[in-house]
Amino acid sequence: MPETPEHSISREEVAHLADLARIDLSDAELDHLAPQLSVILESIASIQEAAGADVPPTSHALPLTNVYRDDVVRPGLTAEEALSGAPEVERQRFKVPRILGDEQ
Repeated sequence: MPETPEHSISREEVAHLADLARIDLSDAELDHLAPQLSVILESIASIQEAAGADVPPTSHALPLTNVYRDDVVRPGLTAEEALSGAPEVERQRFKVPRILGDEQ
């Protein structure tokens, strides 16, 4: 078997992955996908090489912090107030038309 580059994926590996994912691929699709997936793997490897050990992983280029307000308990609406604009009410709930059948 010929030696393959470190970040390549063989046609047989693509066929195995397709089988695991239950994807039926033709021979032509396998021949087409294997080189494409190898290019993707090489691209990912090049990105991983760019970040040295001294560069922490981040999700954003700039540090972000969330600004949260303090939780303050405030009185809410009563059930009657919340339902006051509803077209129909049943047992202190909004009554809406059934959209699902009895198949549940």
